[in-house]
Amino acid sequence: MSMAANAPGAKVAPRPMTTEEKRVILASSLGTVFEWYDFYLYGSLAVMIGAHFFSAFDPNTRAIFALLAFAAGFLVRPFGALFFGRLGDLIGRKYTFLVTIVIMGASTFLVGLLPSYATIGWAAPVILIALRMLQGLALGGEYGGAAVYVAEHAPPGRRGFYTSWIQTTATLGLLLSLIVILVIRVNMGEADFAAWGWRIPFLLSIFLLAVSVWIRLQMQESPAFKKMKEEGTGSKAPLTEAFGQWKNARIALIALFGLTMGQAVVWYTGQFYALFFIQSILKVDLYSANVLIAWALIIGTGGFIFFGSLSDRIGRKPVILAGCLIAALTYFPLFGALTKAANPGLAAAHENVKVQVVADPATCGSVFDPVGIRTFTSPCDIARRTLATQAIVYTSAPAPAGTPTKVTVNGKELAVDATFAATVAKEAVAAGYPAPGDARIVKTGFFGALFGGQSLTVIGILTILIIYVTMVYGPVAAALVELFPTRIRYTGMSLPYHIGNGWFGGLLPATSFAMVAGTGDIYYGLWYPIVFALATFVIGMLLVPETKDRDITTHEN
Repeated sequence: MSMAANAPGAKVAPRPMTTEEKRVILASSLGTVFEWYDFYLYGSLAVMIGAHFFSAFDPNTRAIFALLAFAAGFLVRPFGALFFGRLGDLIGRKYTFLVTIVIMGASTFLVGLLPSYATIGWAAPVILIALRMLQGLALGGEYGGAAVYVAEHAPPGRRGFYTSWIQTTATLGLLLSLIVILVIRVNMGEADFAAWGWRIPFLLSIFLLAVSVWIRLQMQESPAFKKMKEEGTGSKAPLTEAFGQWKNARIALIALFGLTMGQAVVWYTGQFYALFFIQSILKVDLYSANVLIAWALIIGTGGFIFFGSLSDRIGRKPVILAGCLIAALTYFPLFGALTKAANPGLAAAHENVKVQVVADPATCGSVFDPVGIRTFTSPCDIARRTLATQAIVYTSAPAPAGTPTKVTVNGKELAVDATFAATVAKEAVAAGYPAPGDARIVKTGFFGALFGGQSLTVIGILTILIIYVTMVYGPVAAALVELFPTRIRYTGMSLPYHIGNGWFGGLLPATSFAMVAGTGDIYYGLWYPIVFALATFVIGMLLVPETKDRDITTHEN
């Protein structure tokens, strides 16, 4: 194979992709699509999973536990990056991410077979959480292996383009999971799907696993890793060398704060918080919300390839950091436009209906609850949390010490009691808020979304958010690969990637909603991605080196 035989730093004219290179990209990307499909199934079906495996609790609590189990998969991803990254640098890229896909596929299939709480009691949620953590560990090792494997096969000057195919896989996996769920739901009906049909997407993963394993067994080890092994320059302790030596640990920190932190929050805002926002805040029905985001993903996914290729010409750094900056500067107007397009009645109500929480400041605590496990007892806190959940914008006003908490809707006082949620919902509708199922809220079928002005406007705004995702995510694999030498590349790049995406990104939806609940402003949660994206822009501009012309077979820190 002569893919990386050029002299260090040599400028090489782009050439057509060889058959072997296409096979490498297909094998790596297809397997990674399936891993992301498996990973996102749980998030898409969290409500139904909660009903089956946490049925000992009330509906709100079971939903909380279902989301916590979902979060567990994100939280363990960095540990999977450490474990499998070390294996990848010691025994090779190919065999390591062959192991990760088997773990992921088997864990997902077993979720589809797992008996519910009603059948085996507490063993059901315990096993479910264990399987979810195995999925997170496997994904922590999968991404780095696939990105490194493709990059080490790519010719000089083309790594951004080649690795951008890997970058499409997270979005394609999400899209695949949404489409499979939508097709099964439509054909089965809601009742059967909720009762047992939700298991089918999980069970289908066994076929995806078989295809992925077969494809990956045909692959060869990467040229850079084989060269390192032949020369005897491999690391005997990748973890210690990558993070125990300051020269390498410094690069990992720069990669985290100057690249993946901002990339992660832009990615999760465009793909996940946007979906949460239109469902939970704008009150668009689940089916329509999934259809709208699916079309935005279909339209915008080509951006990964475009921006990955662009980074080969102008550099990784300007593309990624420009995406962070543009996103941070435009999130507020874009989400404002999204509200007006998807639920114009809600946008009008926010302008015309004045809701105020009047309370003794000493009785108002923090309602910050990013993982959803707190129980609120203060009337002030209950009122604010309830208003946020119903997407009712409010302001706060101090009252004299000892004054009972009250809520006013256009001047009409409401007591915060056991019936507050129902009372405030009724009064808000009477004052001008749209009722559930309001005809002005966007509603669409899959293909019908392309023939309605309202749905097309929403898709257009969501597509812009996806384009931001492709700007920051398309080139980041190449950038991370190029920062680390071959002997610790798998380990070194995986940890900052998964801390950035698993923690900064994975906790974004819940944290942003907690910020909304605490302030009464449906857009306040956007400060989370804006602050981190701007921080990455500044740190990246100051500290991240440009790496597009590095020879990754000889690079040393």
